[in-house]
Amino acid sequence: MRHPLLAIYKLLVIDDAFLMPVYILTLRIDQKSQVFFDQQRKAYFPKERNLLNAHLTLFHHLVDYDDIVNFLKSLVVKQFDLEVNSLRFLGNGVAYKIESEELNTLRSKIAQHFWNNLTAQDRQGYRPHITVQNKVKAEEAKELYHTLSGNFVPFACYALGLDLWEYLGGPWKHVDYFPLA
Repeated sequence: MRHPLLAIYKLLVIDDAFLMPVYILTLRIDQKSQVFFDQQRKAYFPKERNLLNAHLTLFHHLVDYDDIVNFLKSLVVKQFDLEVNSLRFLGNGVAYKIESEELNTLRSKIAQHFWNNLTAQDRQGYRPHITVQNKVKAEEAKELYHTLSGNFVPFACYALGLDLWEYLGGPWKHVDYFPLA
């Protein structure tokens, strides 16, 4: 026979885990580029699912707010260029592929600090991108991919800082900003 308090204990532990806020870390880019990506997302993302502006996610699931803030405030990183060099077909969507050695170095530094608490998604290989379409039929995504690829010319944008968001089960709430030097 199981101890009667075991069920209550499990319930409290599980509930506490779910009550901890989850944070998402994104890279803030220059305003001109942000407007471009927001327009693309508004045009191509299913309206009923488009709860966010375009974004370049660094981490999907961070949990210790104080540690996050203290660590990000301690970073000394200069603003840097990002190369938008191609489109990526996502199967059910389309994204702009981003390349930057500085971005990869920054993300690696942050990942090292939080490694023991990262989810599998945040531990896997990092392929920076900005999604402008998702959760559509593969045929629709493939058509958009070919259309955008046919007119695509590589361009640069600029990294300005880091944005911290609280995940609210769909939408996100902005909670902090950490400018790059």
